[in-house]
Amino acid sequence: MKQYGLLGYPLGHSFSRAFFTDKFQREGIDAEYLNFELPDISRLPEVLDTHPQLRGLNVTIPHKQAVIPYLDALSDEARAIGAVNTIRITHDADGHRLLKGFNSDIIGFTDSIRPLLKPHHTRALVLGTGGASKAICRGLEQLGLEWCYVSRSPREGLLTYSDITPARIADYTVIVNCSPVGMHPHTDESPALPYAALSPRHLLFDLVYNPETTLFMRQGRRFGATVKNGLEMLHLQALASWRFWETED
Repeated sequence: MKQYGLLGYPLGHSFSRAFFTDKFQREGIDAEYLNFELPDISRLPEVLDTHPQLRGLNVTIPHKQAVIPYLDALSDEARAIGAVNTIRITHDADGHRLLKGFNSDIIGFTDSIRPLLKPHHTRALVLGTGGASKAICRGLEQLGLEWCYVSRSPREGLLTYSDITPARIADYTVIVNCSPVGMHPHTDESPALPYAALSPRHLLFDLVYNPETTLFMRQGRRFGATVKNGLEMLHLQALASWRFWETED
């Protein structure tokens, strides 16, 4: 039986195992999907050695960048983004294990947000600077939007939350939450924004999908903004991951 799985920490919020288990059952695929909750990515070789049937892995917070040194190759997209959320595991003629990293987040995000974009959606605030945000910024560029990072820590070339004034909110009509703020079990939290400055011209996209409606989304909806969570993105990127696992290149 082939095995696939998810690397991350923590994994209590993740729906990936249920998604793939259902897919395997519906399509008669002889495979199983496992969760590998690793607080430290240095344990990846141990996971691979003890699970020789592994053919693919998804990668989530906080390992999307830290996993790269453990890989033998990267797709062009993953290299450009600087983050990996999918690993294909193959073996060469001598039986040596080969790991290639891909990024399917960009596919899931662009396909999920594209139907909601209007002509006035030209600039986006990207909340968070982790591995997921790098794919989101690449996707926004492909969709023709300018973007700017927002972080809790001041650094050159990005904004902090204290910089997000009502005037700036009016200028950036797309806001994408790439941080874990608001994720279960911390459902009473949301990014520190001046939500009252939102309007029906705004689009709020939250990569968090558990809970289904985050406080970030509820506050956006309160002021007329269009909101969407990351569940469809999860499904779309998962299907793209499967294509990466099953396609030789």
